[in-house]
Amino acid sequence: MTLQLDTEEKICEEIRAWSKHALEIPNANLNNLPSCPYAKRAWSDNKVGFAFKRDQDYKIIHGIIANYNDNKDLMIVIDLDYEDNEKFHKYLTFLNQIIHEGVFVDKDIWVMGFHPSDDVNELIDDGKFENIVKEEYALIFVQRLSKLQESANKLKKLGYYDNYYSMYNVEDIYNQRENYYRRLKWQ
Repeated sequence: MTLQLDTEEKICEEIRAWSKHALEIPNANLNNLPSCPYAKRAWSDNKVGFAFKRDQDYKIIHGIIANYNDNKDLMIVIDLDYEDNEKFHKYLTFLNQIIHEGVFVDKDIWVMGFHPSDDVNELIDDGKFENIVKEEYALIFVQRLSKLQESANKLKKLGYYDNYYSMYNVEDIYNQRENYYRRLKWQ
């Protein structure tokens, strides 16, 4: 049990260190905005939480969605027993759809993720980060849809997404999220 706790602490430490390295500093690719302009403050205000998924069961994520705690702006689920890349992302898309349909009652939630076999986002990651742990893990991010989309709308006006649209296919994801947000606001 101590080994597991030590590994989990190191994974959390690694995620925090990567955020400082890749997300919180000005990025020329993103109109000199940080890769995540809200990350530094979320960390300093203790608004980032962690949970661990240790098996193929998604009940931990379902519980976070169903009982979302606004004391945190972002919940990061560290998935230690993740499925293959395609199934992983299809499930997150499915989760967003059923959240939007009201399965979890609260429709103001958005999930997104990173899988170890995802392509590296060269706009964000310079490839120089030194990992702390050897274990690979997937990440699932759970946050308020309204807060995320309102922040994204502000960033879009500042030119933040200009390179994303040309280099990565994020327009479909952005549009889907914006569509769910609009429907949420008009209910």
